[in-house]
Amino acid sequence: MFHPLLVTPPPMIAQASLSPQAALERLFTSEIQRDWFDPMFLQQIPVSVEQIITNLKDSLGEYRSVTQEGENYVVLFERGRVPTQIVLNSKGQSAVLWVREILRNAISLEEATKQLKALPGQVNFLVREGKTELAALNPDQPLAVGSAFKLAVLAALRTQIETKSAPRSWSEVVALKPEDKSLPSGFLQSWFDGALLTVESLATLMISQSDNTATDTLIRLVGREAIEALTPRNRPFLTTSEAFKLKAPQNKSFLERYRKGNESERRQVLQDVAKLPLPDLLSFPANQVLALDVEWFFTPRELCNLIEPVSDLPLMSVNPGGGYFDASQWSRVAFKGGSEGGVLNLTTWLQAKNGKTYCVTVTWNDQQLLDDMKLRTIYGAAIAGLHDRP
Repeated sequence: MFHPLLVTPPPMIAQASLSPQAALERLFTSEIQRDWFDPMFLQQIPVSVEQIITNLKDSLGEYRSVTQEGENYVVLFERGRVPTQIVLNSKGQSAVLWVREILRNAISLEEATKQLKALPGQVNFLVREGKTELAALNPDQPLAVGSAFKLAVLAALRTQIETKSAPRSWSEVVALKPEDKSLPSGFLQSWFDGALLTVESLATLMISQSDNTATDTLIRLVGREAIEALTPRNRPFLTTSEAFKLKAPQNKSFLERYRKGNESERRQVLQDVAKLPLPDLLSFPANQVLALDVEWFFTPRELCNLIEPVSDLPLMSVNPGGGYFDASQWSRVAFKGGSEGGVLNLTTWLQAKNGKTYCVTVTWNDQQLLDDMKLRTIYGAAIAGLHDRP
C-alpha cells in the first residue's frame, strides 16, 4: 500500500489553482483518468493507481474528507484514516504522494471476533492482557502460520545464549554457507558465500525482514532438535529451503513420500531433498495455494507464549508490523507475521503507556487465496480498541 504516486491534474482544473487538498480529494472522489498521471511513473509502480485507491476504499469504507496536519495531510474514511504526504510542483502538478500507513477506527474485541468468524476457511484469534485472555476464537487450534514460525527459532536461540547450553552469543560471527541459502523473502541469498555476520544480525534479519537465508543459517546453528523441543508438533522442523523444495512442482515425488511418511521416514526424505537444487521462483504457479500441509503449525496460545519471552529484544521492534495500527501510541511493539498462498498470520506483543502488556494473534488458512487487507483491517481495529482500554 506504500506506493508513491505521481499525479497530473486534468485539463478542466487550472494547474495554478490546484491545492494539495484538492489533488487528494480528487483521487478519492472522481473516476481516475490515465492522463492524470505521468506515463513513466505508471510503468514503475507495482500495481495500478486504481487498485491502490480501490484497496483503500475496500479497507476503510467511503471517503469523508481531507484535513491538514502541519505540512502533511490526513485522508479520513468511514472506518479509518490515512496520513499522507503530498507536494505540488511549480506547475501545480502533484508530485510524489506517500501513503504512510492505514489507521483503522477502533472496534471491540467482541466485534472483531464476530467479523473473524465470518471469514471463509479456518481462523483462530487470541488477545491476552498479561496472562488473562480477553478474547479467544479456537485458541488451541493449530494452523499454518508461515514465517511466524521464526519466533520458535529465536526463542531456542535466546535460550541457548542465556543458559549457556551451547557455545552461542549474540556477537558470535557466522559465515554464510551455500547450503543455507534459500529463496526470498530477504536478501542474504544474493550475498557471496563466506560473508560474515553476527548471530544478532542474522536474528534481526530473520525477524524484521523475514530473511529465509538468515533463518536457515540459524536453524543449522541452533540445531533442529533444540527448536523441536519447543514445538513437538512440528517434527521434523522444516527449514525454509526444504519447504520450497517440497512444494516445487518438479519435486512432486518427494512431496508424496513426505506426506505418506512417519517422522523417521520424513527425516530421510529431507536428507534426500537436501541434495536437490533450489527451485526457480518462476517454477511456482502464480496465485495458487500450494501444499498447505507442508508448513509450520502453531496455536494462538503457543504463539503468545513464544513472542512474550523475546518481546524485550531490540530486534523485535525493528519492524512494528506494517502500518495497520498506530504504533506510536504504544510504549513498545514487537511483531512477527507470516504469509503465503492460503496462509496469513499476524502476531503482536504491545506495551501500553500505562504499563499493561497485550498479545494479539490471528491466523487464517484457506484453500483459496486470502483477502489480506480484510484481515489486517479487523486486526488493526481490534488493536486500536485495546489502546482505549482503561
